[in-house]
Amino acid sequence: MTGLWTPAGDNQPAPRPQDDSSGAGPAGRTGGDPDAGPDLAELALLRDQLLATPVATIIANHAIGMWELAALHLGLTGGPEDVAPVPPDLSQARLALDAVAALVEGLGARLGEHQPVLADALSQLRLAYVQVSELVARGGGVTGPDSDGS
Repeated sequence: MTGLWTPAGDNQPAPRPQDDSSGAGPAGRTGGDPDAGPDLAELALLRDQLLATPVATIIANHAIGMWELAALHLGLTGGPEDVAPVPPDLSQARLALDAVAALVEGLGARLGEHQPVLADALSQLRLAYVQVSELVARGGGVTGPDSDGS
């Protein structure tokens, strides 16, 4: 498993020690068929890594995901040059923005070290929403992350 991305950087939780008395076969599978289902040893390891990660870090990770979703619906995310820009969907962007606000403002200082970064990201997202809304109201569009509306 790769680390969890957080506003402060990647987080690699330390794995908890496990006993391997499960009798699992090769690669931790309990059966010989690789299509038989999830690897129980891997699932246990992932669970332990999740438990070793501070909850505030996981919440911050989800808040950034919603921030990115809002930016996507505002038409602000970049992409391959050969892909047409996506027109803004203000109602969907607003829902994602409100979800970020609910987490950041609702939890406040309980987010610990992530709170200042998330509060700043929320402020930037709100400003972008207002700017895109004004462009849409004037009949303009957003062409990409570097668009200034002119």
